[in-house]
Amino acid sequence: MSAAPQTRTDPEPSDESELPDGAASPPGDAAETAPAGPARGADRGARRSLALALLAGAAGAGLALLASGRIWARGSAQLAQGELPRSVTGADVTGVPGALAVVGLAALVAVFAVRRAGRTGVAVLLTLSGAGIVAAALVGNADTSALREKAATAVGLAGADVHHVTHTGWPWVAAAGGLLLLIAGLLALFRGRHWPAMSGRYERTPGGARGPRRTPPAPDLDRPEEIWKSLDRGEDPTR
Repeated sequence: MSAAPQTRTDPEPSDESELPDGAASPPGDAAETAPAGPARGADRGARRSLALALLAGAAGAGLALLASGRIWARGSAQLAQGELPRSVTGADVTGVPGALAVVGLAALVAVFAVRRAGRTGVAVLLTLSGAGIVAAALVGNADTSALREKAATAVGLAGADVHHVTHTGWPWVAAAGGLLLLIAGLLALFRGRHWPAMSGRYERTPGGARGPRRTPPAPDLDRPEEIWKSLDRGEDPTR
């Protein structure tokens, strides 16, 4: 009497092979997903530094320009009939903060139009503009030569003295604007290589020639209007 055939109960092969305890997983998937985290973090850091530089540079240039048109010092010229009050603005004391604010603002915009060595040079110009505004504002805060010139003009005597000289807080506002421009320049200098640049699709190829023209799609011969459009362009629709 023969034995009845037995069915096999072997486990079906699974798609994922079981690994023994402590064995390392295949490196393929990990290698594909590993760079995603650091790349995303670097991109986020570049955007933050870019936004900070833009805000700091624009605010710094605006403060420096605003402070240049405000009164920096007041005093009184001595006359026979009494005292004549005089005042000078930042532009009367020194024109450096206003001029460098315009230069810094232009350099801030130019950072995105250039690349590599050009971007570094513009970043250096932006940094120097901010430092120059700070230095000019601090020197102008203690300068009374412009006030004496106004007093001499009012009195009609060269070398006329001024009394009761007081300084306002606008020179410090200009210095704060220069400091913001300085921060924007340093960010552009050390982080600018990670920032995006203007699109190169409008740039000419080397030698001055434009890039290759896009070939129009082939006309649909079943539509007469497409055939006529192709003939108007001087093309052969049967090619």
